[in-house]
Amino acid sequence: MPSKIVYSTSATATGGGRDGKTGTDDGTFSTELAVPKEMGGPGGDALNPEKLFASGYAACFMGAMRFYAGQQKIKVPDDASVQVTVGIGPRDDNGFGLDVKIKVSLPGVDEATAKDLIAGGHHVCPYSNAVTKGLSVTPELA
Repeated sequence: MPSKIVYSTSATATGGGRDGKTGTDDGTFSTELAVPKEMGGPGGDALNPEKLFASGYAACFMGAMRFYAGQQKIKVPDDASVQVTVGIGPRDDNGFGLDVKIKVSLPGVDEATAKDLIAGGHHVCPYSNAVTKGLSVTPELA
């Protein structure tokens, strides 16, 4: 858990959840959501929570890796990329779980340095910390 909150933001979902709307409370982002065809919905081009999570995680991981690289005085190539794949499926104990895979491309970086950058980014990344070490969640009635 963070020792001090330096930034926070809020988003609100309405409608059916996965087939509703969501957006940031400050109005900078808003989108319609649709249940994927594989989960019994209409699918299509609309976003869903897994697409949003994958996008956020990929951006966060890239930033964390660049932060770590800067601390190590290593240059991350401009054409580096982070691909996060998020899968969802039923858990054996009722409910649903996520599966996350991260693929990092660091063109021109030797394998040992690349592995160090990926491990360092994973250690620094708040998304990685949340999914591996837990996070503080407080559901409450509005």
